[in-house]
Amino acid sequence: MFNFVNSFQKSMNFIKFLFSKSFIKQLIYALIVLLVFGFLFLKWLKTYTNHGLFVSVPVLTGKSYQVAQTLLQENSLRSEVQDSSNYNPRYPKGAVVEQDPLAGSQVKQDRKIYLIINPSGYRYFAVPDVIRRTFRQTKPTLEALGFQIGILTYEDDLGKDEVLEIRYKGQIIKAGTMLQKTSKIDLVLGNGIRK
Repeated sequence: MFNFVNSFQKSMNFIKFLFSKSFIKQLIYALIVLLVFGFLFLKWLKTYTNHGLFVSVPVLTGKSYQVAQTLLQENSLRSEVQDSSNYNPRYPKGAVVEQDPLAGSQVKQDRKIYLIINPSGYRYFAVPDVIRRTFRQTKPTLEALGFQIGILTYEDDLGKDEVLEIRYKGQIIKAGTMLQKTSKIDLVLGNGIRK
């Protein structure tokens, strides 16, 4: 019984303390301090993240990488070069072919702009072994690698339309020779007549 009375008095004292002037004053002070710190934190966060301040991304396509770098630095932006393996003949070598985000986009300062740079030329591919294959098999194989079919000449050979020689700029080449994509490859084919 004594414990019950004692715990009841303690809980009554606690309730009185919650409604006392000193506790309410301390609670108000704590709320004011919390509001002031919250306000200051939000102000700091707004300036730290440049809230509401945007920069327009300049046009970089067609410009050299050095010019693009200068333009980005002037606008407080950064660049990162991505894939640069596909040659595009419409742009000079070393020029920006694509950019992400696109020109005119509104971005925050210090944002990374991803660039694709035009390499110095087409990639090189090995000429496949097409000797003694028919022209019908050879043509799609070469074109799939990006080569172009040049001049077709015929020589006496029993294998009609079979590839006898591969030539590049008048010289006989072997399978495995590295040539640039879009190179014209001339073929010597059999005409089906026995020698």
